[in-house]
Amino acid sequence: MALFESSAYSSLQVMVYTDAMGIGGAELSLGHLIANVSSDIAVTVVGVSPQVVDAIAAQRPCTERIVLPETGFQSLVAHIATFHRLKPEIVHFNLCTPWACAIGLVAALSLPNSRVVRVDQLPLRTTDAIELWRTRALSLRVDAHVAVGDASARRMEDFYALGRHTVLSVPNGVPEPSMHEIATTRQPDGTLLVGSVGRLDAMKAHDVLLRAIAQVEDVWVEILGEGEQRAALETLAVELGIGDRVSLPGWIEQPRDRLPNYDLFVLPSRSEGFPLAIVEAMLAARPVIATRVGSIAEAVIHGETGLLIEKSDVDGLAAALRSLKDDPALRDRLGQRGRDVAMAEFTASQMAKRYEEIWQKVLSIPRSPRLSIPRPRD
Repeated sequence: MALFESSAYSSLQVMVYTDAMGIGGAELSLGHLIANVSSDIAVTVVGVSPQVVDAIAAQRPCTERIVLPETGFQSLVAHIATFHRLKPEIVHFNLCTPWACAIGLVAALSLPNSRVVRVDQLPLRTTDAIELWRTRALSLRVDAHVAVGDASARRMEDFYALGRHTVLSVPNGVPEPSMHEIATTRQPDGTLLVGSVGRLDAMKAHDVLLRAIAQVEDVWVEILGEGEQRAALETLAVELGIGDRVSLPGWIEQPRDRLPNYDLFVLPSRSEGFPLAIVEAMLAARPVIATRVGSIAEAVIHGETGLLIEKSDVDGLAAALRSLKDDPALRDRLGQRGRDVAMAEFTASQMAKRYEEIWQKVLSIPRSPRLSIPRPRD
């Protein structure tokens, strides 16, 4: 199935690709990217889910959209035929896991002149031998390999034996907020309202947040998201005696619209790459408490733009909540400094500029070998 929209002639032809079947942070980031790259770049969005392709392409007017079969030999044939027909100068892959997009990568690497850019949103290690070998083989043949932070880049290098400093770092960025999105709304009775955003699953560790909330009086929490852990979290809140202090309103279309209502933002995840929710909270001048996982510490600088805790550390999170609850001036200082840092380093326009530089660089140098590869650097 293919859906086409006309696009104007431009100096650079870029195909962006994802095989995601749903919209998450990785897909939102890709939408932010194509919305902010230069207007003289022609973008084609290719994927295997009509809903995902449409959601991403909607971020940029006059974007061509192509939906291909998801799996099997038919999918490989359709990918190769479509990629060779389009002949893009750049094929930009957005991977939600390191072993994603295998069919698309094989098809792109068969193109005689195109350059292939791979972006890993989440640094995960697979225990499947075939997946590990395939991921490494495909990663070593792309023209540029990118992760969403320095720590994430080093992990990908180590997990798949790619060689040191072979993976670049480009943090995810989000659009700059309007002034009403950074206005402060104080709780009238002196209580503290904590916000959190993310899928309701074990990786996001909302159970840790609820257990910490139970240790701190006069703190309420609102968690925006949906997922399989909803019933378990609702039960846990009742068991902890904080059912009246926990709100689970589900997913909303624009979570950033809720940020002005929060006194602070907490992301207690057990695993992350570089989450957009952190950047949106920082841009809204909200102090952040987050775990030292993925590349979060590259944005949340402990004591400067927020507070960092270890993953699954209930007592540490409770202590961090108490320190910010009792010190409004500290909350204001961390929030404002976080906004300054995010404006300087983590906006969508800055992310787009970095990727444009990568695209131009790989076009200016010889294409990476596809059949034989050099020994990875130590």
